[in-house]
Amino acid sequence: MDAKLSLVTTLMVSVLCGVFSPSAVAKAEDYTLEKVVEVSRHGVRPPTTGDRQSIEAGTQRNWPRWLTEDGNLTGHGYTAVWLKARYEAGRYRQLGVLKAGCPSPGDVYIRSSPLQRTQASAEAWSAAAFPGCGVPIHALDKDDALFAFPTDKVSEQQKAQYRQEALAALGGTPEQAQQRLQPQIDALKHAVCQRDQPCPAFDQPWTLNVWSNGGIAIKGLDSLAAMAESIRLAWSENQPLSKVAFGQADSAARVSALLPLLTAKYDFTNDLPSAARRGGSVLLDQIAKALQTSQSQDAPPDVRWLLFVASDINLSYLRTLLHFSWQQGDYPRGNLPPGGSLVFERWRDNHGKRFLRVYFQSQSLDQLRQLTPISARDPLLTTEWHIDGCKRTDEGMLCPYDAALQRIEQATDRAGLVPVSYPQPASQP
Repeated sequence: MDAKLSLVTTLMVSVLCGVFSPSAVAKAEDYTLEKVVEVSRHGVRPPTTGDRQSIEAGTQRNWPRWLTEDGNLTGHGYTAVWLKARYEAGRYRQLGVLKAGCPSPGDVYIRSSPLQRTQASAEAWSAAAFPGCGVPIHALDKDDALFAFPTDKVSEQQKAQYRQEALAALGGTPEQAQQRLQPQIDALKHAVCQRDQPCPAFDQPWTLNVWSNGGIAIKGLDSLAAMAESIRLAWSENQPLSKVAFGQADSAARVSALLPLLTAKYDFTNDLPSAARRGGSVLLDQIAKALQTSQSQDAPPDVRWLLFVASDINLSYLRTLLHFSWQQGDYPRGNLPPGGSLVFERWRDNHGKRFLRVYFQSQSLDQLRQLTPISARDPLLTTEWHIDGCKRTDEGMLCPYDAALQRIEQATDRAGLVPVSYPQPASQP
């Protein structure tokens, strides 16, 4: 009898353990992905015309010419974006937010800034995510308030505030910041300057400028940051090693060691509270409206996957407004690689409770250079945003919907908002 009782007890314990097993608990908290809003940087490009002029004048030497026109998306850059987009679309189909085959009206809308490199990157997204479907790219012909920094003048009081924020970020004066970063300046100088030849960019004292529209620049640092950016782009393009920092950067780690001045430029100019509010509020407001469950009249098209293709400056404003920072792979802190994207996902559990997941994802330096297909074996670099009340799940860091949305809405400058037009409906041919 005792043996039978023991057997029954064992069976009951097994059943109860099964009912309350971790897998059963996870099943009781299934999540459904309802909507995605994504802001991506364009893919790999050569230096812009202005950057080339600056870096060549600053080093008194010619920098390598690319096959692609300066500032435009390269074929390599197109393919890297295509690989990332194909992976993301596959994931969203697995999660049920997209269906197999071509999308229906209400499934996807792609909006690009007017630049060639952003529109071409958006085309890569469309071709990879929806091959053969002809999903259109929407872009204005010229200045687009969704992506452009305002051109109207700011008050003298505002200019003074912007200057103070920049000085605080500099940790004093531009001269003090330049002295503090001298080891990083010397490392870049060793890589790009010819021995015993003039290299004037490295002798120029840094000066702070606040433009009439509130834009901020550090003269002297700007050209050094453009050199660092050009080195990273050459590596990502799979240029011959002799053309990456003139043969002085033969690994991802050595490329990364030449990038700190690019981080410094973000810190001292774009990643400032007032500059970010002025330059990023319109886009962040549209993101917040898209994530709401009830759409207002001035909201973006109500689709399952809303993709904005923009520039690194747009992403720097958004992350500053969200108080979001990251350090990924070989990249230095806060780096914004080509094709990197800030993703907002709206989730719902099986009780009807909603959550927001916000994260930044990018391809590594080597993934970009080698055009590595993205997979579970070679995943994207991913950093999660979080606030109080967020919880880790198998789907990522899920944050309370109302609190997260309120945080996003409060970050925008309501006085600086302007109407945004979406000239074509989110429909497919």
